[in-house]
Amino acid sequence: MGKDYQAKVFRSGNSLALRLPAALGLVEGTEMTLREEQGRYVFEPVQALRKTIDLTGIAGSMPWLKPIERDEREFDDPERPWHLLNGKDA
Repeated sequence: MGKDYQAKVFRSGNSLALRLPAALGLVEGTEMTLREEQGRYVFEPVQALRKTIDLTGIAGSMPWLKPIERDEREFDDPERPWHLLNGKDA
């Protein structure tokens, strides 16, 4: 079980706020999810979304660029001088 802390609710503009102790280790600006569960309040950091690149806006702007099929893919796989890793000549 974790340590208990006491905090006080106060008015901030038209809202109520809860001042949390710095000892909790929260970082200023962290977004939190707050939910009520059977009369108790649970808060936790919002899960960060994975960042992805959205190419939908440029997909039609390059008509010369066509997707290649799986069987059309070619990869350059050069010879590797493994013998040099051991310090020996082959």
